Amino acid sequence: MAAYGLDTHIAANKTRSTLLLGGLFVLVYVMVYAGALIAEVMTYGGAPADYYLTAAARDLIKAFPFATGGTLLWIAIAYFFHQRIVDAVTGGEDVTRQQAPRLYNLLENLCISRGLPMPKLKVIESEALNAYATGLNRRQYAVTVTTGLLNALDDREIEAVLGHELTHIRNGDVQMMVVAVIIAGVVGFFAELFFRSFTNFGYYGGYGGFGRRSWSSRDSSDGNRRSSGGGAVFVIILAVALIALAWLLSQMVRLALSRSREFLADAGSVELTKNPDAMISALRKIENHGELPGATSAIMELCLDNPREGFSDLFATHPSVESRVQALVKFAGGHDPGPLPLLPAAAADDEHQSTDSFPPAKRPWSDTNDGVGASSTAPPGPWGDRVGPWGRH
Repeated sequence: MAAYGLDTHIAANKTRSTLLLGGLFVLVYVMVYAGALIAEVMTYGGAPADYYLTAAARDLIKAFPFATGGTLLWIAIAYFFHQRIVDAVTGGEDVTRQQAPRLYNLLENLCISRGLPMPKLKVIESEALNAYATGLNRRQYAVTVTTGLLNALDDREIEAVLGHELTHIRNGDVQMMVVAVIIAGVVGFFAELFFRSFTNFGYYGGYGGFGRRSWSSRDSSDGNRRSSGGGAVFVIILAVALIALAWLLSQMVRLALSRSREFLADAGSVELTKNPDAMISALRKIENHGELPGATSAIMELCLDNPREGFSDLFATHPSVESRVQALVKFAGGHDPGPLPLLPAAAADDEHQSTDSFPPAKRPWSDTNDGVGASSTAPPGPWGDRVGPWGRH
């Protein structure tokens, strides 16, 4: 877990991620080519397979700038509006130092310790225990946590979670994952569009032999002879296979990016906080309690933990908590306490010599003091007059 080793892994992971994202663009063009194959078969039935393959290649060349432009436009929309979309789905709200002084100071101190820009701080009113980072540039970076997480975790554990999310920002994970989700969304959109169009065309088309126009009506100067239609069947099967393969690969690449980066973010949190046990206990408490109601799969992939499991772990977006904990035990020297019960924040802090109590009904981020070293004026609650790693705030 030394800095050199961590930085080396981060650099290698960024290189692999860049190559994988480039591959996702290739998948978009594969989808366009498959769509061109279907369009040619639907337009001219009974042609030999080599005609369809050649004609679809010409169509791809013509459509290339439009496919590229459309994908870039999709990315541009997400670049400017993805945070609003995420907040609209999850209900995340901006909080200031005055509203959440303790939480704000924990995040700010971590940023100062590594010279990182201070991201926006957001809170979701939810019993779920989770957090995520978003943003594609310094002006957009944001760290979002749930009130359930603030209620259940103590200062050390919340600091570890914030360090995990800051590491995602520092490593460029947020940009990579947002772009990967966007492009995978493009592939999924085109896959559904093609399949719907193919189904509807077949139902309403009234064409015979895979095409509205028979191959015999084509200009014979192409040198192709009339076919029995076997070429069209082959091309349709090929197109469907290409679409399915492109979709499957886009999902696997996206999920692989997410899984590989969670280990590095855990390691980065330990590097920031120097406390592997805090990251381990945070993961143990969050385990199986991270489901955000109403959140899409794309949003859950950005979270600290995604309890939604894939088939035989093939489509799991995150490594298991067990494997992440064992990695921290093996490489960071942490200690695994095993599954932990969820306790109110006050009870959790009592275990670490905190001097304050926490009224269960109080919203932990709704403090109203100025949060600037004024512990005597802070109202009671987890972000009030409490001892943390840098003293009272």
